[in-house]
Amino acid sequence: MSTARAPRPFPRSSVHPPRWLPRALALAVVAAFVGIFAWRALGSLSGLLVNLVIALFFALAMEPMILWLVRHGWKRGAATGTVMFSILAAVGVVLTLFGTLFAEQAAQLVTTLPDTYASVVRWTEDQFAVKLPEMHDLQSQLINDWGGEVATRAIAIGSSLLGGIFAFTTVLLVAYYLAAAGPKFRASICGWLSPRNQTEVLRLWEVTQLKISDYINSRIILAIVSSVFTGVFLTIIDIPYALPLALFTGVVSQFVPTIGTYIGGALPVVFALTTDGPQKALLVVVFIVLYQQVENFWFAPKVSARALQMNPAVSFVVVLAFGAVFGALGAFLALPIAATVQAVASTYLQRHELIDSHMLRDPAKKDGWSEVDDAPTDADSTGDVADVTSEMPATPATDEGQSSIS
Repeated sequence: MSTARAPRPFPRSSVHPPRWLPRALALAVVAAFVGIFAWRALGSLSGLLVNLVIALFFALAMEPMILWLVRHGWKRGAATGTVMFSILAAVGVVLTLFGTLFAEQAAQLVTTLPDTYASVVRWTEDQFAVKLPEMHDLQSQLINDWGGEVATRAIAIGSSLLGGIFAFTTVLLVAYYLAAAGPKFRASICGWLSPRNQTEVLRLWEVTQLKISDYINSRIILAIVSSVFTGVFLTIIDIPYALPLALFTGVVSQFVPTIGTYIGGALPVVFALTTDGPQKALLVVVFIVLYQQVENFWFAPKVSARALQMNPAVSFVVVLAFGAVFGALGAFLALPIAATVQAVASTYLQRHELIDSHMLRDPAKKDGWSEVDDAPTDADSTGDVADVTSEMPATPATDEGQSSIS
């Protein structure tokens, strides 16, 4: 006689937590503190990271000139120092010219400001019968409203100036060491990688360097062309300080993205307005607009064909996007970065053969038909139209017995 086995009782739930729970909670707390520390550290180091990016791009931009000197027997350190100080000297000369011009214009504007404001007051009273405050009343109000903040603003400007000098020195030192190291720096990076990854890194480095140097060279060429044409025009219409004004227009219009043309052209317009009246200022505006069109449709495509093979609309959107995310630095570096990404994508991504579709090409012009309105021209209205219609399929006759051609 077999006896049934009694069911096994369910184990009682333990009142103690699992052994792994305390360790998991401790690791979670440590991970949270490490994440918070890393986030705050990145926020504190954001300025340094920006300076490092600028230094890297500066070093890559100097590389072609350094290589040219090295091929002619220079040591790499001496070549790097020569190129860097030559660039700084050129920038210093341009800033000196602009500084002198700005100082003279500021002094002239301050001198003529009371008379200009008085004429504006008289014109407003005559035209609109509106009483504007006198100049001395405005001066007293400005002193009362802003006088207490002058010291605070001066301290803020001084600290910003010291921070800018420190950042500029950091960029120069890092750029010099990166450019002077050159192959040694790349070898130190590749020493941690496998041979296959070394090839990919060096190829990416070469593409990036090529695009950045081509971008900088194209900007320099366009700046020189713009300065020459602007200087000749300002000299023809007899605007004083034509050379520094032309240099300012050429440099700013090429190296300040998106709005550089308007900033660069504003100074010659204001200068002509304050020295020679509105007639010459209008001539300068017309010249800047016309030259910008010539540059966009003729000069820039020829000069930048190798540097940036990119749709103008895409370039404009890229500059706006990078500027919105990374500020002025992002707007300046947007185009070479986008060109580098495009070059890398074209190198590593597979391209396919295009299909035969009318959507991939413009329609060809038909004989005897106009490109604008697809209507037969007057010269061919007697002969070619008959040939075209004879090739079209016959249509059913209408009620009047005549054939209609749709």
